Amino acid sequence: MTALVDLFEYGLDSPICLTWELTYACNLSCTHCLSSSGRRDPRELSTAEAKAVIDELEAMQVFYVNIGGGEPTVRPDFWELLDYATAHHVGVKFSTNGVRITPENARRLATNDYVDVQISLDGATAEVNDAVRGPGSYDTAMRAMANLADAGMKNFKLSVVCTRHNIPQLDEFKAIADRYGAQLRLTRLRPSGRGADVWDELHPRPEQQRELYDWLVAHGEGVLTGDSFFHLSAFGDPLPGLNLCGAGRVVCLIDPVGDVYACPFAIHDEFLAGNVRGEGGFRDVWRESALFRRLREPQQGGACTSCQFFDTCKGGCMAAKFFTGLPLDGPDPECVQGYGESLLTNRGAIPKASGDHSHQKVRVSIGRPPVSLCEESPLAGAR
Repeated sequence: MTALVDLFEYGLDSPICLTWELTYACNLSCTHCLSSSGRRDPRELSTAEAKAVIDELEAMQVFYVNIGGGEPTVRPDFWELLDYATAHHVGVKFSTNGVRITPENARRLATNDYVDVQISLDGATAEVNDAVRGPGSYDTAMRAMANLADAGMKNFKLSVVCTRHNIPQLDEFKAIADRYGAQLRLTRLRPSGRGADVWDELHPRPEQQRELYDWLVAHGEGVLTGDSFFHLSAFGDPLPGLNLCGAGRVVCLIDPVGDVYACPFAIHDEFLAGNVRGEGGFRDVWRESALFRRLREPQQGGACTSCQFFDTCKGGCMAAKFFTGLPLDGPDPECVQGYGESLLTNRGAIPKASGDHSHQKVRVSIGRPPVSLCEESPLAGAR
């Protein structure tokens, strides 16, 4: 009998879930932002085009969509699209820094059983968090969680990108989540987008990888990981979850302008499968693109096949390898057996993610000609 994970490896007729970045607009400039977000792209899908995508997802019986950005809630039609999706049997999980999670919006979310919210926080203290996400972002996230808890929303997520500065705070993150009735979700730092510029200084050290693995084993099913850490399975027993790169097999990404990528962490032309504005829409991209067909073929592990842990680690993360300049059929750059370290010292050219939507680097100062409000802040003029 074919195991379920084997079916996933060869791809499904429809993705189980997908990530959809609604906008590149964001009020923050997180140093590790995988999509280099900040400024809105004027070509982003219209409300009508976004609803057409949702119609396709309903027809394909996609379980849910992970909505992100940018900061999705700053898009003017965000709440309209959220309601449209859930009314059409497409569940919504969206990630937010909390800037628009007011008491009123928290009550609205708490009444919809088909919505889940992830509040992003990358430090259990303001000092650690704000160094990565920007001044005031810690207080914004904590206020958002308090609003959701007061509204009676249960099991929303506290989402943490693991770095060498917050690995020592894992117990504190769990305590914060418990305080607000949330579930802790840990994800891996990828060298994608602006994350490529800070990966060398932020990714966990080898001894912290072991600390993270032991912590995840101890906390079992109580903490979500989104299969971020299957490379850690080479320490011993596999972690809970799929433990498989699902790129182009069970997951993919739709970006704000409708481009479809194999992986949310691999925004690069190398992994571009098509665009939902094409004649066949998203359905044809998912089922017919040459890239996805190739990813669903039996994968060769290259040098990793001789490792005793290959069956659990699967060679690690495709995006992490690509954006650190390592071969896709080689070991993960954070291979816990140390096989990636020598390759990193002799790596070739490091690819850059497609598109940089970061805020302007110059700051407003006395004597500088004024710029438009929209250029300074995606929240300008919003009430």
